[in-house]
Amino acid sequence: MFGRSRFAALLGVAVTIATGASPRPAFAIKEFFEEFKAVYVKPDSAEADDKALAAEVETAKCNVCHAGSNKKERNTYGNALAELLDKKEDKKNVDKIRKALDQVAGMPSADGGPTFGDLIKQGKLPGGAAK
Repeated sequence: MFGRSRFAALLGVAVTIATGASPRPAFAIKEFFEEFKAVYVKPDSAEADDKALAAEVETAKCNVCHAGSNKKERNTYGNALAELLDKKEDKKNVDKIRKALDQVAGMPSADGGPTFGDLIKQGKLPGGAAK
């Protein structure tokens, strides 16, 4: 009897540790992510770059703008958007979100590198591969 309860307790501790230690996905502002997809993702396109981007976005989800599992950690693309958008004030402002997406698309992704928009046109995630 004592052996079973000890085993159950150890199993419970192990499950708790495993669940707490597993990485969690970053949570994007849903409205920002939905507008990004509305502007850039063309799932019905026959173009290889469009198909590649759609697949990348589907896999990356929140990591289009975020890096890793910490929602406060952004990649370069997410940082550029964060300079133009406030997550609380702008999440319902579709026009402002789209203007910010357009403005950031023209910015270089790195010193001397292609613009974020060029990366998107090439079927790549603008902030780099999701981690």
